[in-house]
Amino acid sequence: MNRHGNMPLAQQQRALENEPGFRQLPPQTQQQLRNRLTQLNDMPPAQRQRLIERNEAIERLTPQQRQQVRGAMQQLGTLPADRRRMVARAFRDLREMDPSQRQAILSSDRFRSQFSPQERGTLSQLLDVEPLLPAPHSDGTSQPAR
Repeated sequence: MNRHGNMPLAQQQRALENEPGFRQLPPQTQQQLRNRLTQLNDMPPAQRQRLIERNEAIERLTPQQRQQVRGAMQQLGTLPADRRRMVARAFRDLREMDPSQRQAILSSDRFRSQFSPQERGTLSQLLDVEPLLPAPHSDGTSQPAR
């Protein structure tokens, strides 16, 4: 996307189709990639850039680290939407704290009463992979780790 972002969508799709290995992918996967390219082009530039930076940061991880991040995100995805938002908000707040503050909050009775054991497990998993994730921008969005 970075190399071809200034091209019209049709040219970007041709460039995608000419990428090494693209034609060896199953047709369904090829179509998913074409659809994703269209979605990227429809995003506002700042949102598109954040997504690209996040994907690039994840690409730099080892396969084991990528699996760890995927597992944490899958755990988060199993929660109901309202609880998922609460856990995500708690994660954003906790990742901004130093380790001693973080531990004090996680150990507090208030925190334990606010989140179920599953939600606390999800938060723990997310906090375990937190160093692998892009650092937050000042506006709360993600940027790649440096």
